[in-house]
Amino acid sequence: MPRMRGSRVQGSMFDPESPITGEPLAARLRPRALDDFVGQEHIIGPGRVLRIAIERDQLSSIILWGPPGSGKTTLAEIIARMTSSNFVALSAVSSGVADLRRVIDEAAKLRRANIRTVLFIDEIHRFSKSQQDAVLQAVENGTITLIGATTENPSFEVNSALLSRCRVFTLKSLTDEQIDAIVRRGLTELGASVEDEARQFLVSMAHGDARVALNALELASVATAGLVTLAAVEDALQHRALLYDRQGDQHYDVISAFIKSVRGSDPDAAVYWLARMLEAGEDPLFVVRRMVILAAEDIGLADPQALSVAVAAQQAAHFIGMPEGFLPLAEAALYLALAPKSNSALRAYAAARKDVETTGSQPVPLHLRNAATGLMVHEGYGRGYMYAHDYTAALSEAGAELPPSQRLQEYLPQELAGHHYYEPGQSGQEAKLKRWIEERRES
Repeated sequence: MPRMRGSRVQGSMFDPESPITGEPLAARLRPRALDDFVGQEHIIGPGRVLRIAIERDQLSSIILWGPPGSGKTTLAEIIARMTSSNFVALSAVSSGVADLRRVIDEAAKLRRANIRTVLFIDEIHRFSKSQQDAVLQAVENGTITLIGATTENPSFEVNSALLSRCRVFTLKSLTDEQIDAIVRRGLTELGASVEDEARQFLVSMAHGDARVALNALELASVATAGLVTLAAVEDALQHRALLYDRQGDQHYDVISAFIKSVRGSDPDAAVYWLARMLEAGEDPLFVVRRMVILAAEDIGLADPQALSVAVAAQQAAHFIGMPEGFLPLAEAALYLALAPKSNSALRAYAAARKDVETTGSQPVPLHLRNAATGLMVHEGYGRGYMYAHDYTAALSEAGAELPPSQRLQEYLPQELAGHHYYEPGQSGQEAKLKRWIEERRES
């Protein structure tokens, strides 16, 4: 079968057989084989389905979804080199429906000659729904095999009909170790060396984007005579290095200062320490995980909404990514700092855990057991249980009296009857809870 890779069409992005002189470092270092590809082992590691399909040239239509610099276009170029199909690359930024129809018409002619066409559309999310519809039938009937690349969630940005005909593969941001390996390759290509502090800063500030790291490295190397310095990297990134070690004392000291500032209800200090971490390249998901813990540990029932705010910030930061991810994190940090504080949930659980460790596995009282069989009924399971909704005063506002029968209901094991674990704080919503629970216990 003839190889027609990199077919020249309007809007074609690259011809894998024709290297371009004067390419940027990031382009020169693009891997040309799967074994040279850095990262994404979860989808193209040995034995993975996508890798096998590429190696056997039996790829079906796919969507590559991942953050910038994670390798989507690089993977498409590797597929272009490995396939025996006619490979066409378009960018949704500069191509339109006319370009798509031209590719599809050519693909239909080649199909009659038993030649398959693989169409790569970069930034497919930038195509309108009508533009995406233009390729739908061709994908469905096999005229083309589609590879779409997107930084946006395809569930929202790709037509459901087109999405249902493609397999979505999610690429992850590269780790610091992977970025470091790519930077070292770049140094070899440039014939340069770099100060350790400068390399660590460059890796940290790349935020998992290989292209950012290589572009900054190339620019910094221009201003130095063989040895890339921290000052040159800072200038290239337009970002000043902060004293912060993600694996050392600064990592733990600054997060400790952040947590204590939020716990101490100081919004100014909270947002300052947050900025110190994020601007130094700290993983935003590490920070927000600590905020979720803090919302339950230090605010709790004084403001139950705090936990929802923290979890929403985690989801938003994960969805948006950096740099805009600082916005939901800053909002959550300020909310948590300003919220009333209570560690009653922590204290309640610690007290209950102590009794569990001390008394062991106490039997469940018979009236609380579910009588699922006749034998269980005979044994007294569920006997005497009082259904709470039959005694609405048990759920009423503070100050309402409980009926005498409700006062007799015991939910703890007999040996622990009367033990109290939850002691409400004095702040926020727990002020009402405190009055209610004290009256309930006294009745």
